[in-house]
Amino acid sequence: MHLKLSFPKDAEHKDTVCCVAWNTTEEVLSCGDDHLLMKWNLVTTDSQKVCELPSDVYPIDFHSFSRNANLRKQGQDQMLITSSDGKFHLIGKSGRIEKSVEAHKGAVLVGQWSPDGASLLTGGEDGQLKIWSRSGMLRSLAVQGGGVPIYSAAWSSDSAQVVYTQGKHLVIKPLAPNTKSNKWKAHDGLILKVAWDHVNGKIISGGEDCRYKVWDSYGALIFTSMLHEQPITSLAWSPSGELFAVGSFNTLRLCDNSGWSHSLEKPSTGSLYSIAWSTDGTQLAAGCANRKLLLAHVIGRRVEWGQHEAITTSRKTIKVNDVTSEGGDTLEFPERVIHLALAYQHLVVVTTTQCYVYSTDNFNTPIVIDLREGSVSIVLLSERHMILVERTSINVYSYEGRLISSPRWASLNTASLNPSHISLGPDAIAVRDQADEKVIQLVDINGKELGSPLQHNNAVVEVSLSHGGNALDRMLAFVDRTRDLYISTVHPKPSIPRKVEKLGSIVLSFKWNSHLNVMAAIQDTSLTIWYYPFILFVDKRLVRKTIVSRDSSEFGHKPSISSFVGNHIGLRRSDGALVSTAVSPYVAILHGYAASTSWKDALRLCRMVKDDTLWASLAVMATQAKDLETAEAAYAAINQYDKVLYIQHIKAIPIRAVQISEMSLLGGNVHEAESILLQNGLIFRAIMTNINTHNWERALEIAVRHKTHIDTVLLYRQRFMDRLGKSETNEKFNQLRENVTLDEEKIDNKVAMEYESETGDIN
Repeated sequence: MHLKLSFPKDAEHKDTVCCVAWNTTEEVLSCGDDHLLMKWNLVTTDSQKVCELPSDVYPIDFHSFSRNANLRKQGQDQMLITSSDGKFHLIGKSGRIEKSVEAHKGAVLVGQWSPDGASLLTGGEDGQLKIWSRSGMLRSLAVQGGGVPIYSAAWSSDSAQVVYTQGKHLVIKPLAPNTKSNKWKAHDGLILKVAWDHVNGKIISGGEDCRYKVWDSYGALIFTSMLHEQPITSLAWSPSGELFAVGSFNTLRLCDNSGWSHSLEKPSTGSLYSIAWSTDGTQLAAGCANRKLLLAHVIGRRVEWGQHEAITTSRKTIKVNDVTSEGGDTLEFPERVIHLALAYQHLVVVTTTQCYVYSTDNFNTPIVIDLREGSVSIVLLSERHMILVERTSINVYSYEGRLISSPRWASLNTASLNPSHISLGPDAIAVRDQADEKVIQLVDINGKELGSPLQHNNAVVEVSLSHGGNALDRMLAFVDRTRDLYISTVHPKPSIPRKVEKLGSIVLSFKWNSHLNVMAAIQDTSLTIWYYPFILFVDKRLVRKTIVSRDSSEFGHKPSISSFVGNHIGLRRSDGALVSTAVSPYVAILHGYAASTSWKDALRLCRMVKDDTLWASLAVMATQAKDLETAEAAYAAINQYDKVLYIQHIKAIPIRAVQISEMSLLGGNVHEAESILLQNGLIFRAIMTNINTHNWERALEIAVRHKTHIDTVLLYRQRFMDRLGKSETNEKFNQLRENVTLDEEKIDNKVAMEYESETGDIN
């Protein structure tokens, strides 16, 4: 990925271009020391003067904001310019200065609209940071004058915090009263620029020590750049948070959000004083010391799947290559390419107004979809469906171009939706709620809610749905703020609660396999692969037996998983290099046998490979499928003799429904086991199942509802409490105990007769 640079040929400013901003995706605004505010049209290549500022106004910072950001109609309503005379100026879209406000003593070095447009901040040479209303009324003095100029500042995504520079330090200041600031030394020299991304929450800073650095929202260092030749004079995040740009003297660098560099350009421009991205994230503009406006377009975006790769070669052209042959296809579009995605044998290309869906078998006749809102921020693909996240909606389409659904809920706000907060599976969609970071919304492909939202006890930072198996096998994995990894079932069953279990700690990145319920993660200093994560819901003691770990240091410092397709894992090193590693091919074969219930073939495979991880996975797979013979053989192979004896006990049970129920118990599904028994009229067995699992209240509830074996439950409960040496504290049991006489011999005989009658029914 790199930048293609250009400069408007027929016009330029008469002095240094200090500030730039985008009016629409095809229009750039710029202002400079010549006091001119100019508008540049990228389609017609025309330029025109919007207004001329007073001769004593030398602009320093420039930011524009539109009230219509979520509407199809574009155009900025109001522009904010700060100047060296201590004022900031509010300018309407017609170019008229609507208001000038005395803001600081000395120059106003920074001015920024808040993301919601309700307020603005200014920082100046006097060391003060002030918050103003949209109309220019002072709301609060966020930072008192400390004598150190504030050269740069930025808002958080929720407009509740600001980060600003203070000499060599960065400070995160919450705007709520009586809250403590977070201050740390960030650079060895004066910090000139800081930017806070509204999607991934990362902060970038650069200064006179000739380095740029990437921080998380708590001030922890993520990346430090190499030493540049000159101080860093400008920084800017792309709207998607995927990229950022860094400007210096005769230098423009395009970087990944983790810090490493995609490309380095060396235009003869002098210092780049300001960088701004277009709203679609494909273009950027920069103000130059040599009086020119620099324009750049991101090209070379590359996606791959299987034998195919697609690369953007220009603004409107994509090259598709088949690595198994020398041939390739060149796809040309009438409009600028905004997004492209390649997965599950389909290439999806999004332009400014349309979406093109190609099958990898035929790149000649695409399905064309007219965008409903004319702007797409996220594209996700699954085996049979795709998601386009537009300005105000999430739309699910089939690959034939048919709109399937547009899921909605009260807190949905697609304008700030993070790609790591939404996931598409074959039959479900998971989205981290934007109003409550601890909640995950789960809906099916048709937009219907899948039970109640998943509530976690900590803020969720990433979600991902598995792609293997059928709907009942679907799992959701998510990482919370403490970097703990959890998995949960997705499709709720009647009267059976959703299961959530912790799978790992210190998880830096993770990926589900593209076709199997197999997961890989960078966990602390190791690459961990879970062959069958569902085992966590069945037997936690066996989880370690289905894990393969290897040292991640062989993949460089702090690698991240970029893909997990087939038996190949793609990893991205901290320097941006791509490396890959392989997973045992037998895992996919075993999952295939389990899916087709080919248990004899699965046993033959495990006996050939002689790997305990495969045996443990097979044992749980067979348990879930209620296949007694295969489960017994697999548990015996990994020396789980207690399980073997229990399975032999199950095989001796004469009633098939009870066998299935006991296998559900072995598989950790207590609710399912009870449900099977009740559906088959085996009330006594359902009561005993809850007694044996010490689910006393449920056992009593069933007994009372069916008016049978109440005394049995009370007797077994009494014996249990006696073994513990404790007295009964549950009022339900105490109340019934007063009205029910417990004759131990009679109850034991009744229980024995129940078991005998089951045998007699069979005979």
